[in-house]
Amino acid sequence: MVKKLFFTLILILLLLTNGFAAQKILRIAGGTAHIPIVKEVAKKFMQEHPDIKVVISGGGSGVGIKQVGNGIVDIGDSGRDLKKSEIKKYKLIPYKIAIDGIAVIVHPSNRVNNLTLNEIRGIFSGKIKNWKEVGGKDVVINVYSRGKESGTRKTFEKLALKNCKITNNALFVSSNGNMKVMVSQDKNGIGYLSVGYLDSSVKALKIDNIYPSLENIKTGKYKIQRYLYMILSPKSPDYAKKFIEMVLSDYGQNVVKKHHFLPIK
Repeated sequence: MVKKLFFTLILILLLLTNGFAAQKILRIAGGTAHIPIVKEVAKKFMQEHPDIKVVISGGGSGVGIKQVGNGIVDIGDSGRDLKKSEIKKYKLIPYKIAIDGIAVIVHPSNRVNNLTLNEIRGIFSGKIKNWKEVGGKDVVINVYSRGKESGTRKTFEKLALKNCKITNNALFVSSNGNMKVMVSQDKNGIGYLSVGYLDSSVKALKIDNIYPSLENIKTGKYKIQRYLYMILSPKSPDYAKKFIEMVLSDYGQNVVKKHHFLPIK
């Protein structure tokens, strides 16, 4: 009886071990704007593919591009266009999954509602230091920015700042989510983030009297916008492409809309 029980337990352990060993891991990393979309699609993907576990992390677009290129992850997320050198070096295959806008945000109590592009460049470069200079209270402006690996930052610098240098006095945050939290807690703060992250905890500003609404992004009136990409490399497994196909399906594009991005289809 004891021997029979012992061998039964051994058999169960072997079955469990083999089950875990057989499970595939789909690793996704990079731009943080993608995370709400990727998390929701991942739930359905794992339901349909119970042998695959999806692991999601951020790090910024630059991280996602490098890691998928080097085979560290299976899909890289990027909120900026790939450089020709990156495509050539890693043989990358980018897929557009959504259209996103980048909003300039302040604390809801800030009485400033509109800034010109010149004022935004002045603030983020450090030339304009006080809210009084742009119609606000007589208090010092606290500038928040993303790190150098951020695709959101690259796009914001290119389209809004025209590549002018962000002030060294800026406070740097690691993700769109962290940006929202920091500005929501700082009455004198200003930052920028993906429109998919906007909610009542922060106030999005008009830029040259154009609000960053999805309609204005769709029509092109709001100029600070970009594609969101999911990227494969020759090292990516077949099931990585299946995940992207789900994101581009009718279901996936409805998830894109649900999280306040514009679908690509």
